Order: sequence, then C-alpha cells, then structure tokens
Amino acid sequence: MKFRLANVVNDSIVDGPGFRLTVFVQGCPHHCPGCHNPQTHDPAGGRDADTDWVLEKAAENPLLSGITLSGGEPFAQCEPMAALARGAKEMGLHVMAYSGYTFEQLLDMPEARPLLESVDVLVDGPFLKDKRSLALNFRGSSNQRILDVPASLQKGEPVVLDWDVNPA
Repeated sequence: MKFRLANVVNDSIVDGPGFRLTVFVQGCPHHCPGCHNPQTHDPAGGRDADTDWVLEKAAENPLLSGITLSGGEPFAQCEPMAALARGAKEMGLHVMAYSGYTFEQLLDMPEARPLLESVDVLVDGPFLKDKRSLALNFRGSSNQRILDVPASLQKGEPVVLDWDVNPA
C-alpha cells in the first residue's frame, strides 16, 4: 500500500526499546514549534513508498526488536500505517508509534482505530518546547506519555508505562 515517506532509519536505538526500524512518514498537521523533524511537515514533501518495501527491509534485519512509526504524523496516514503495523506484527515485531494527537483524541477519530489496534506502545501528545527534556526516554517533552495501547483500549483510558525507570 502506498504512502508518503520522509525517511527510514535501520537499527535505531532512540525510537523505542531494542533495535528498531524507524519509519518517518511525511506530512504533519501539528507543526509543533521546536519540532525535531520539521522537514516532515509538508504532506507534499518526501517521496512515495510502499508498505511491502518497508516490511521487506524489516525482514532483512534479524536483529530488529520492532518498528517505530514516527514522522511527521503516522495517524495522518492511518490506512497504510495500519497495514504496515499489521505486517510487522505478523513478523513477530513490536510496534511503537508517535503521535502529536493524544490517545483521547485518537479514540474520537474512527479512521485511527485500526492503527491503534495494531500498535503496542504509543507516545502521544504534541511536542511542547517549554516542557522539553533530554532526560526523558523515547520522548521530547514531559507532557508526552508512553502508553500501553492494548491495555488502554481495553480499559478505555490511557495506561501509562514508566519507561524512564526501566524500558521493557
């Protein structure tokens, strides 16, 4: 399935636990001041890519723990990102996603549900420059939460993981 891609980074250790294949999607409606990836904001930027190509790249690396969907905004391309996440799960990979939307906002977006249901961990909320901290694992500002998505969906409210102490 086609989508807009900014970049793919293999063997990332900063975008989740273990070795990750990080997919930076192109296009973001949030335009957070101080964003780490402002080049991903323009939805017309980047290039066309295919989810099968990304899954082939993942399959080539036996050291991967999982894939991370970043951006840009993965939830701006829900259908292809859900297909990518499902494919990664079928390969036995852990799936993590970043979103400038909160979990609660995503629950109100029907198109987001298939992607949410395919994600293990979500880092939610916009990057806030005044809450920036380099001491946080896997996120840029202290307002962002690391959520156990299956548990959050089951409970109907965010279930926060404390990965600043011991990332699993």
